[in-house]
Amino acid sequence: MAVVRYYAAARAAANRTEEPVPAGSLDELLATLSDRYGERMALLLKASSYLLDGVSCRDLSTPLDDQSTVDVLPPFAGG
Repeated sequence: MAVVRYYAAARAAANRTEEPVPAGSLDELLATLSDRYGERMALLLKASSYLLDGVSCRDLSTPLDDQSTVDVLPPFAGG
């Protein structure tokens, strides 16, 4: 199970800071989270960036394992 850490609006949508999620790839993990938390999370995930073990990951087919940590970084507003 990969550990998913949530930030900002993703944290609010999941109502938690982190959790273990069974998934074989980043794409599978995002589908699981969308199913688990609904449309608000699904929309956030489409606009989010991801860090896999601290490194930016854009390839959704990237495999995950039990040691993987995925940070969900929704778009940040600020000035």
